[in-house]
Amino acid sequence: MSDTSPQLCAHDLYRHYREAGGHGERRVLEGVALSARAGECVALLGRSGSGKSTLLNLLAGIDRPDRGWVEVAGTRLSTLGEPALTRLRRRRIGFIYQSFNLIDELTVAENIALPLALDGVRARDARPRIAAMLERLGLGGRANAFPDQLSGGEQQRVAIGRALIHEPALILADEPTGNLDADTGARVLELLAALFREHGRTLVLVTHSRAVAAIADRVLTLERGRLRADDTALSW
Repeated sequence: MSDTSPQLCAHDLYRHYREAGGHGERRVLEGVALSARAGECVALLGRSGSGKSTLLNLLAGIDRPDRGWVEVAGTRLSTLGEPALTRLRRRRIGFIYQSFNLIDELTVAENIALPLALDGVRARDARPRIAAMLERLGLGGRANAFPDQLSGGEQQRVAIGRALIHEPALILADEPTGNLDADTGARVLELLAALFREHGRTLVLVTHSRAVAAIADRVLTLERGRLRADDTALSW
């Protein structure tokens, strides 16, 4: 059963950027608020350039807001310096990208193990967790393969395993099926939905696709710097 307490809280987020040449200001986020509980998926829709990736970077502590705050698993990011933020991301946040971002020189098992290695987990303790994840991903026979030996769908499954292996509170997915064909993308989404829910994680899914957003419990649209419930069709 899902925990009813929020794993992610963002309050009154503002983010503005100076235009090139220092003339004028681009207002990307204007008072964004968002919360999500354990076991919940929130999808963020919006046009290209609407600020979806900016918001994701604020939720991860990669960027800092001009105003407002973000809490992940009860920790307010603005209270942390860069070393502590790095540790929090390693332990509490998992990332899934459109471009997979696997390391070519590492095997499937080594790519999945990377968050554990960075957090100092001993290899002998990591092995059973990696083996179990490989089986769950349907990649039990591909542990020693390298990324260039995998299909796009297999590579994204490895990326999902890497994002989940350290049991993060929050998973941030940025267009996770953008480089996959429709059928492969649907299978990858089905796997992602099953995995994050069975482990009680929180998933924030950024997409421009309503078909992808359909796996979410809630769909929000980012428009003119603000989030709103997605209850009407947009012509984009």
